Amino acid sequence: MNTLLTRRQLIGGLSVLSLGLLAGCDDSNKLAFKYGKDMSDKITGRSFRLKDPQGRIRTLSSFGGMMPMVFFGFTQCPAVCPTTLARAAKIKKLMGRDGDKLQVIFITVDPERDKPEMLNAYVKAFDPSFVGLYGTLEETAATAKEFGVFYEKVPNGSTYTMSHTATSFIFDTQGVMRLSLSPSLTAQECTEDLLTLMEVC
Repeated sequence: MNTLLTRRQLIGGLSVLSLGLLAGCDDSNKLAFKYGKDMSDKITGRSFRLKDPQGRIRTLSSFGGMMPMVFFGFTQCPAVCPTTLARAAKIKKLMGRDGDKLQVIFITVDPERDKPEMLNAYVKAFDPSFVGLYGTLEETAATAKEFGVFYEKVPNGSTYTMSHTATSFIFDTQGVMRLSLSPSLTAQECTEDLLTLMEVC
């Protein structure tokens, strides 16, 4: 049975000294994550400008006050993408009411095939709040480069698949990159780190 984590439970496991050191929310803070990688010293991913399936331009500031979780993938991905999005949906549930602050953003690395309607239906199948974003080939390449994400086409018979970085990137509510989560982490582990972040930001 899943354990619903709360920020109060998390606080119980942190020392008063640790909380004092982590107080505030600015670029200089080093956070005590148990599972993910602290990205607080990285200036990355802040200037993307892509479209949502409704054709609206979305930037990082479009999600102000939220905690964006950005993941790159494609709708025909056989395993990693659906597994990661399903994990993100589970994380939102484990976070309880705090999960309302988590905004999952799926950026396609295959805009040639991932048309807006298809992209929208794909992400919404995991959670109605999830947002899919796309750009031109040039915009996609620029955005991936800004995040340090690798992707490439891999021939597969008469068609192709995509090889890509499977890391999830987390910003705090002020739009600062704070955390990266590997695909090997469980939803429970990710949730613990996200609640740590919410306590200080």
